Amino acid sequence: MKKYVLILLFLITIAAEAAIVFSIGNGISEVEQDTVAINRCVKAIETNFGQEEAYPKELSYAILDDEGTLVYQNREDVSTTLNEAIKKNDTILDLNAGGRSYKIILANPVREQIETLQRNIVVCILVISGIQIILLILYIVYLYRTVIAPFDRMKDFAVRVAGGNLDLPLTMDRGHIFGGFTESFDLMRSELKKARIAEKKAYDDKNELVAKLSHDIKTPVASIKSTSEIGYELSRDEKTKELFNTVNFKSDQITTLVDNLFNSSINEITEISVEPSGQPSEVITTAIKNADYMKKAGRFTIPDCRVYVDKLRLQQAFDNIFMNSYKYAGTPITVSAEKDDEYLRVTVADTGDGVKKEELPLLKEKYWRGSNITGRDGAGLGLYLTDYFLNSMDGCMELASKDGFSVTFCIRIL
Repeated sequence: MKKYVLILLFLITIAAEAAIVFSIGNGISEVEQDTVAINRCVKAIETNFGQEEAYPKELSYAILDDEGTLVYQNREDVSTTLNEAIKKNDTILDLNAGGRSYKIILANPVREQIETLQRNIVVCILVISGIQIILLILYIVYLYRTVIAPFDRMKDFAVRVAGGNLDLPLTMDRGHIFGGFTESFDLMRSELKKARIAEKKAYDDKNELVAKLSHDIKTPVASIKSTSEIGYELSRDEKTKELFNTVNFKSDQITTLVDNLFNSSINEITEISVEPSGQPSEVITTAIKNADYMKKAGRFTIPDCRVYVDKLRLQQAFDNIFMNSYKYAGTPITVSAEKDDEYLRVTVADTGDGVKKEELPLLKEKYWRGSNITGRDGAGLGLYLTDYFLNSMDGCMELASKDGFSVTFCIRIL
């Protein structure tokens, strides 16, 4: 409301200024000499020439003889020569008295009147301009208090919210144009805070659930391990012993993975510890054989060397690759290995359908799965974790899809 009052007053001053200028302008155009009074004055002087006390007093004039000599002057501000009268634009008339010709110079009041009107115009404009400047200053103050200052507060508030400070509310003032907008901003802060609290609760609930599941999973796994150990001791057949030994190994691996699951519920998944060290290349052979529990890989040879690996994470990496091949390809698997100056390159390949070429770079992303696996279970973490493990061991993972799908482990050689 204040804004409209200030604007209205400003428009009124402009209209008043225009009206005053127009009025004074008309006054200037109406300024002219009174010819009737001039003629009456001239006739009175001709009639009473020589009797100065009878001369009219209402006008300012001077009388010159035919030689230009001053004969009479009723006021000092009147021109006393023809040249001066011409410069001042005074009225010069002929005067006949006593058989002689004279010149009467009547002072022209138009100049003084115009100057007075001009002074009045200047004063009016200055006064109105001063009022307009005051109104403009008041309007600027109003804009600052109702627009600029609230906007600055909202900008600072947005910075605080972006920084995670959701506790300090935004001061609301419904008296300015941003009042409703300010309320919406603070409502957003309140909703974000509720969402943050709900997210924290869900996160805590997840950790609690994982802790309980970890305990519940370890109990039957321990029973399985105990049973398999007894079976291993009681068995007389070497093949059966080998199967019980595999169960023992997988039970230990499950226990370790459950521990990792518990840790990853507290930390981000990329914070799973990887602790590589120098190992003989035989650990790769062991990891591949343990991962290939369906025995789909043929004979293979790993060159002798020392490699920089974490045995547990390397086993997880090969488990992920073989599991993917079992699930999505279901074909025989080929394992090959070669080494160069830096890496031992171990390639695991199947002859399944593979994936689209443009999807290969995306397979390393978390939760991303190929478009050809619709309807089959999976979380999209296997290749992501494998790539993470290998990078943490100063290696890398290379993917290819040609006549099937292949994964190459680039393992650092010491």
